[in-house]
Amino acid sequence: MRTSNPALNDKAFQGEHAALGEAMTLQGTVNKTGVLLLCAVGTAAWTWNLFLHSPASVLPLIWLGLIGGLIFALVTVFKKTWAPVTAPIYALLEGLVLGTVSAILDTRYHGIAIQAVSLTFGTLVVLLLAYRSGLIPVTDKLRLGIVAATGGIALLYLLEMILGFFGVHFTTINGAGPIGIGFSVVVVIIAALNLVLDFDFIEQGVKAGAPKYMEWYAAFGLMVTLIWLYFEILRLLSKLRSRD
Repeated sequence: MRTSNPALNDKAFQGEHAALGEAMTLQGTVNKTGVLLLCAVGTAAWTWNLFLHSPASVLPLIWLGLIGGLIFALVTVFKKTWAPVTAPIYALLEGLVLGTVSAILDTRYHGIAIQAVSLTFGTLVVLLLAYRSGLIPVTDKLRLGIVAATGGIALLYLLEMILGFFGVHFTTINGAGPIGIGFSVVVVIIAALNLVLDFDFIEQGVKAGAPKYMEWYAAFGLMVTLIWLYFEILRLLSKLRSRD
């Protein structure tokens, strides 16, 4: 069971055993994912509305969401038993970032947020159907390829952030030219394929009889991928819209 999602890694279910009648279920995980989505959408809608009335007031919320979300994500990863509490808090904090960034970009490119949301959930549904029907078999080679590609993207983003402090910017891949758009398309594809690995990992957790609280943990891991996918789609759309 290998996935590039840092939350749903190889050891996520190691040593986790459920008591009789308290095992993780697929339906339970779906329900928990729905709760986390509602949490994120709730705070995102609040910050969006706040931005429309007072744009400057939402800027501190980005930092609160980024820093707070990172802290609670790490806590959730290292303390899985706390997931029923920390996962919803993580979703609420990430919603602050989602709402603020989406509102800012939607002001510049009208309708881009709803396009990104539609494409994100459309991708989720299509890949889930493809996975369930067996059209995308999760093989060791597929896992290795996605993990390697995701790791490479993460290292590139980290390098870009560090060099940015010294005034070095990767204008080519961040621009709206053919290379920049091509890069974003590749990243979106990799982010989407991570959903397939997440589906497989969750299914394996259910089969392994993981404890009930792992439903929250698995839902949290899926949220991490969905949020990443949404931001990458938003980034791609903004590049395409800037060319108009």
